[in-house]
Amino acid sequence: MTELLKRRSVDLLVEQFWRKGYLTLSRKFGTYLPEPDSVGGFDVDIIARQKNRYAIGVTIIEEELKDPNSLMAKLKYLASRQTRAGNSPVLLFIGVKSDYIEQTKLIVDQLDEEIRKNIRLFQIADHQNLTPLRVESTSHPLFS
Repeated sequence: MTELLKRRSVDLLVEQFWRKGYLTLSRKFGTYLPEPDSVGGFDVDIIARQKNRYAIGVTIIEEELKDPNSLMAKLKYLASRQTRAGNSPVLLFIGVKSDYIEQTKLIVDQLDEEIRKNIRLFQIADHQNLTPLRVESTSHPLFS
């Protein structure tokens, strides 16, 4: 069951990358794309690129929040990465369920300002919030 939830979380984070205009280079649980290599011994879920800007995506689960020191070390390491060629910073996209967004914000706020500039925090929902279309109380015929 947790494998399915992790897969869904990665899918939702990939959608956030696409909305920001990033091209996914590698991702976990992908059909056609390869799995990303670990970065500094830390597992990453997505590696993407937008022109010359690269980004790393990770999803945070409840077990990682139980040990905030190791999570902070992971986020600090991944957010301080730079590209090989241009030494430009690599953004870190973090996907978190809505239940744990506040805990994750507190951990990110403890990091240095230079590192926090490279972190983008996204709330990922397990279900899509579908809102019904607004229905007019009085309907007027378009043609008579």
